[in-house]
Amino acid sequence: MTNILIIYTGGTIGMVNDPKTGALIPFDFAQIQQNVPELERLNYNLDVHSFDPIIDSSNMTPVIWAELAQLIEKKYDDFDGFVILHGSDTMAFTAAALSFMLENLSKPVVLTGSQLPIGEIRTDAKENLITALEIAATKNNGKAMIPEVCIYFDYQLFRGNRSIKYNSEKFEAFLSPNYPLLAEAGVTLSFFRNYILPYPVCPLKVHLKVNSNIGVLKLYPGITSQAVKAITHSPVDAIVMESFGAGNTTTASWFIECLQEALDEGKIIVGITQCQQGSVELGMYETSKKLQQIGIVSGYDMTFEAAIAKLMHLMGQGLPRTEVMRLMEQPLRGELTA
Repeated sequence: MTNILIIYTGGTIGMVNDPKTGALIPFDFAQIQQNVPELERLNYNLDVHSFDPIIDSSNMTPVIWAELAQLIEKKYDDFDGFVILHGSDTMAFTAAALSFMLENLSKPVVLTGSQLPIGEIRTDAKENLITALEIAATKNNGKAMIPEVCIYFDYQLFRGNRSIKYNSEKFEAFLSPNYPLLAEAGVTLSFFRNYILPYPVCPLKVHLKVNSNIGVLKLYPGITSQAVKAITHSPVDAIVMESFGAGNTTTASWFIECLQEALDEGKIIVGITQCQQGSVELGMYETSKKLQQIGIVSGYDMTFEAAIAKLMHLMGQGLPRTEVMRLMEQPLRGELTA
């Protein structure tokens, strides 16, 4: 039989109303089992690992990412796939981080959750959980159909490091703006093999070290030098700069000087677009040519979540600055289209 490990971190899927405050608080996995009796009908061996204490996803940290990666490494030979139940707010960050931490992944790691608690009548939790388990168990010629980290939500399977949470009110909470779906759940599960990462030939290699000393510079018309310097002159090792359109910024001399000073101090600056869809193309317009000349790294069509997670991962490996900059522009786990 197929063996699947369910890793329950917390999130709305297992929340209940606090009788004292009325707020949603995490409960334990027993509530999920009670509300989804269908789990007993699945033809899989299911094992469960619950985090203690349960974590609201707003409290997710790189330390917990490392715990997840270590757990998967420890249980890797015992299970055919892994389903991580996770709060939706930071799910895309965790999925992106795990994609880089788990190199040469040959088994599915499917993150899912819900917009409504599993005990609610209209909940989306049951379908998300059951189908995520089915995806994790699916094989093709004896090998995992999905050898990568992904997110399943509302009948759609996304590459984890291509996903964003775009809606807090709809069941359709996630999008993959710059990459097609990996699978879609209808009457049957339809897998789109052309878009799934190839099966690796090397054994799993787990990377646990990250460097989260990253600043974020989001541009807007009228941004002041004080606001920019608060980031560029801060003691961070790298900056993710959310620029306009295809990577454009103001050409004001003070702004370019701020960036240049940060680069001279050894900081890495990665430019991504504020647009949900599209890619950075440094040098396409006059307003981005100078960025290219001074050494701004192009994030191409990476999501904000993927850019952050990738920077943390690469800087955590102790690589030379120039190598981190080079690898940021190269697809490592299908996270960008260069």
